[in-house]
Amino acid sequence: MTHVVTEQCVHCKFAECITYCPVACFREAGTFLVIDPDECIDCGNCVEACPADAIYPEDELPPELMPALEWNSRLSAELPLATTRVVPLPDGEEWRGKPDKWASLPTEQAPGVLLE
Repeated sequence: MTHVVTEQCVHCKFAECITYCPVACFREAGTFLVIDPDECIDCGNCVEACPADAIYPEDELPPELMPALEWNSRLSAELPLATTRVVPLPDGEEWRGKPDKWASLPTEQAPGVLLE
Protein backbone atom coordinates (compact mmCIF):
# COMPACT_ATOMS: atom_id res chain seq x y z
CA MET A 1 0.00 0.00 0.00
CA THR A 2 1.03 3.62 -0.44
CA HIS A 3 0.04 7.07 0.65
CA VAL A 4 -1.43 9.42 -1.93
CA VAL A 5 -1.16 13.19 -2.43
CA THR A 6 -4.48 14.65 -3.55
CA GLU A 7 -5.53 17.85 -5.28
CA GLN A 8 -5.40 19.86 -2.06
CA CYS A 9 -1.62 20.03 -2.53
CA VAL A 10 -2.02 21.82 -5.88
CA HIS A 11 -0.99 25.47 -5.57
CA CYS A 12 -0.16 25.01 -1.87
CA LYS A 13 2.92 22.74 -1.81
CA PHE A 14 3.73 23.57 1.82
CA ALA A 15 6.36 20.76 1.78
CA GLU A 16 6.40 19.90 5.50
CA CYS A 17 5.67 16.32 4.47
CA ILE A 18 9.06 15.99 2.79
CA THR A 19 11.01 16.54 5.99
CA TYR A 20 9.07 13.79 7.77
CA CYS A 21 9.50 11.17 5.04
CA PRO A 22 12.20 8.64 5.99
CA VAL A 23 12.57 7.26 2.44
CA ALA A 24 12.43 10.32 0.16
CA CYS A 25 9.39 9.22 -1.82
CA PHE A 26 8.12 12.69 -2.78
CA ARG A 27 8.48 14.09 -6.30
CA GLU A 28 8.13 17.76 -7.12
CA ALA A 29 6.25 19.63 -9.83
CA GLY A 30 5.99 23.39 -10.09
CA THR A 31 2.86 23.74 -7.99
CA PHE A 32 2.44 20.41 -6.18
CA LEU A 33 4.07 17.25 -4.87
CA VAL A 34 3.26 13.59 -5.51
CA ILE A 35 4.30 10.37 -3.79
CA ASP A 36 6.14 7.63 -5.66
CA PRO A 37 4.12 4.51 -4.76
CA ASP A 38 7.13 2.29 -5.40
CA GLU A 39 9.16 4.13 -2.76
CA CYS A 40 6.51 4.85 -0.09
CA ILE A 41 6.81 2.57 2.95
CA ASP A 42 3.35 3.50 4.28
CA CYS A 43 4.67 5.01 7.52
CA GLY A 44 2.05 7.79 7.61
CA ASN A 45 4.41 10.53 8.79
CA CYS A 46 3.43 12.72 5.87
CA VAL A 47 -0.28 12.63 6.74
CA GLU A 48 0.39 14.16 10.13
CA ALA A 49 2.80 16.76 8.70
CA CYS A 50 0.62 18.05 5.85
CA PRO A 51 -1.10 21.33 6.85
CA ALA A 52 -3.42 21.14 3.80
CA ASP A 53 -4.80 17.67 4.66
CA ALA A 54 -3.80 16.63 1.15
CA ILE A 55 -2.39 13.16 1.88
CA TYR A 56 -4.33 9.95 2.51
CA PRO A 57 -3.50 6.29 2.97
CA GLU A 58 -4.50 4.55 -0.25
CA ASP A 59 -7.16 2.47 1.50
CA GLU A 60 -8.78 5.62 2.99
CA LEU A 61 -8.88 7.65 -0.21
CA PRO A 62 -12.39 9.11 -0.67
CA PRO A 63 -14.09 8.01 -3.92
CA GLU A 64 -14.01 11.51 -5.41
CA LEU A 65 -10.22 11.60 -4.94
CA MET A 66 -9.49 8.18 -6.50
CA PRO A 67 -7.95 9.83 -9.61
CA ALA A 68 -5.09 10.87 -7.30
CA LEU A 69 -3.84 7.28 -7.21
CA GLU A 70 -3.16 7.25 -10.96
CA TRP A 71 -1.94 10.86 -10.83
CA ASN A 72 0.73 10.10 -8.20
CA SER A 73 1.85 6.93 -9.94
CA ARG A 74 2.14 8.45 -13.41
CA LEU A 75 3.76 11.75 -12.44
CA SER A 76 6.19 10.29 -9.91
CA ALA A 77 7.89 8.48 -12.79
CA GLU A 78 8.45 11.80 -14.58
CA LEU A 79 9.18 14.29 -11.82
CA PRO A 80 12.43 14.93 -9.94
CA LEU A 81 12.96 13.96 -6.34
CA ALA A 82 11.69 16.57 -3.90
CA THR A 83 14.27 17.57 -1.33
CA THR A 84 14.11 19.47 1.94
CA ARG A 85 15.05 22.57 -0.06
CA VAL A 86 11.57 22.82 -1.61
CA VAL A 87 10.28 26.34 -1.15
CA PRO A 88 6.56 26.53 -0.34
CA LEU A 89 4.52 28.62 -2.75
CA PRO A 90 4.04 32.23 -1.62
CA ASP A 91 0.28 32.15 -2.26
CA GLY A 92 -0.26 28.67 -0.80
CA GLU A 93 -2.42 29.90 2.05
CA GLU A 94 -4.76 31.58 -0.44
CA TRP A 95 -5.27 28.25 -2.23
CA ARG A 96 -5.72 26.13 0.90
CA GLY A 97 -9.08 24.34 0.90
CA LYS A 98 -10.24 25.56 -2.51
CA PRO A 99 -12.14 22.95 -4.57
CA ASP A 100 -11.42 21.71 -8.10
CA LYS A 101 -7.70 22.50 -8.12
CA TRP A 102 -6.97 19.73 -10.62
CA ALA A 103 -8.83 21.78 -13.24
CA SER A 104 -6.20 24.50 -12.85
CA LEU A 105 -3.36 22.21 -13.96
CA PRO A 106 -1.97 21.96 -17.48
CA THR A 107 -3.61 19.08 -19.35
CA GLU A 108 -0.50 16.88 -19.20
CA GLN A 109 -0.43 17.12 -15.40
CA ALA A 110 -4.13 16.50 -14.80
CA PRO A 111 -5.33 13.17 -13.39
CA GLY A 112 -6.54 10.63 -15.88
CA VAL A 113 -4.37 11.89 -18.73
CA LEU A 114 -2.22 9.21 -20.28
CA LEU A 115 0.94 10.50 -21.89
CA GLU A 116 2.25 8.82 -25.02
